[in-house]
Amino acid sequence: MSKRLESASNIWITGASSGIGEAVTRELVQQGHQLIITGRRQEALDELCTLAPERMRPAAADTTDREALQSISDDLETFGNLDMAILNAGTCEYLEIAEYDSSIIDHNITTNVVGTARCLDIALPALRRTVQQGRPATLVIVSSSAWWFPFGRAEGYGASKAALTYFAQSLRADLASEGIDVVVVSPGFVKTPLTDRNDFPMPFLVSAEDAAKRIVNGLRKGKMEIAFPKRFTWSLKLLGALPQGIIDRMSASMSRQNRKEQESNG
Repeated sequence: MSKRLESASNIWITGASSGIGEAVTRELVQQGHQLIITGRRQEALDELCTLAPERMRPAAADTTDREALQSISDDLETFGNLDMAILNAGTCEYLEIAEYDSSIIDHNITTNVVGTARCLDIALPALRRTVQQGRPATLVIVSSSAWWFPFGRAEGYGASKAALTYFAQSLRADLASEGIDVVVVSPGFVKTPLTDRNDFPMPFLVSAEDAAKRIVNGLRKGKMEIAFPKRFTWSLKLLGALPQGIIDRMSASMSRQNRKEQESNG
């Protein structure tokens, strides 16, 4: 039986100032947990903390900045031992192949992979101290289901999420002996400020509030993999299991169709 979130827990959330991170913050604070919230915008964090000032602590930082993260390391244990770290900060930038620019790949990898890895510089020691006190500790890494199928324009984003998931699953293997759970969250399309910029159809789109409830419920149930919505994630998994030649033809066809739609809309 999972003991996650069964009582008031001390939780660090990155990317908390908008999107999924903000929705998860609201869901957890409503359930009585104590939160340290990180994002780049101090004003947005301060506003969120008005939900429960006695149980929330803003800790502004850019997760790609090693020194900025070190400056908030003490904040992670504001309310006592850190029970859970939810590493959610990320970005999504698409590549226009006709105007190839490697900086798009760089931005995705730096924010989604390197930024998450740097968060562990301060989260892992705190989680280890929790385990030493005889309490369960959980590391949650928010990835994506996007990398399960090679979508056009998603070279940078999909590659970053594939790397992030591999990173998380390898951490799970290494940290198992220490008693630290590693949970991977793989959402489909979630309505956030990032996806609001998308110029293509997003099947089975869910709200950030719905996503937050699914994530928190999955954590409470002790799940190690949380993927949703099922109709979308299972469809991607089935497509990804097809012979590579079929995948290549489908992916190329979808990419061409997408370009045609863009040209007609333009």
